[in-house]
Amino acid sequence: MDEDVLTTLKLLIIGESGVGKSSLLLRFTDDTFDPEQTATIGVDFKVKTLAIDGNKAKLAIWDTAGQERFRTLTPSYYRGAQGVILVYDVTKRDTFSKLENWLNELETYTTRNEIVKMLVGNKIDKDDHEVDRNEGLKFARKHSMLFIEASAKTKDGVQCAFEELVEKILQTPGLWESENQSPRVRLGEQEHGGGRACGGYCSIP
Repeated sequence: MDEDVLTTLKLLIIGESGVGKSSLLLRFTDDTFDPEQTATIGVDFKVKTLAIDGNKAKLAIWDTAGQERFRTLTPSYYRGAQGVILVYDVTKRDTFSKLENWLNELETYTTRNEIVKMLVGNKIDKDDHEVDRNEGLKFARKHSMLFIEASAKTKDGVQCAFEELVEKILQTPGLWESENQSPRVRLGEQEHGGGRACGGYCSIP
């Protein structure tokens, strides 16, 4: 492990096909956006180091295919994950309606009870919204998830989604500390983003 990296975290991005999972990931890791982004075949994987309140975490981010025919990959994909980003498209209600199915799958296969969940309503740059922000917030609260609306196209909310997820994981030492790691985490007292400008973020007690 790199000398100055506190820990390596496994994050998942899940949700229906076409909601923009790969676009969110590419915007976060490479700061790029491709309007012609093709559907993910199987599983994609990116690594990025993120600094949170003076602590560096290496993120191994797994991006899955939303299509049913790739679901055989599921069990191994969920194993050992510390955080998950659940994505829906604010312009397509059916992608929101199927969130319960994804949560059930997560509960079935995840190996950590305290896994941190972030709900992201993507594509807020579009006009034809079918899912209101308050609906997303209500769903997130019901399932003890963090929540933010975002746009991979305009960058809105993308960085914040990953930062807040990682910060919450680092605040839950049982998720990432192993017996041979001494806790070196230094987190600020502020719960809402440690002073970063993430106004759309909602902390779930």
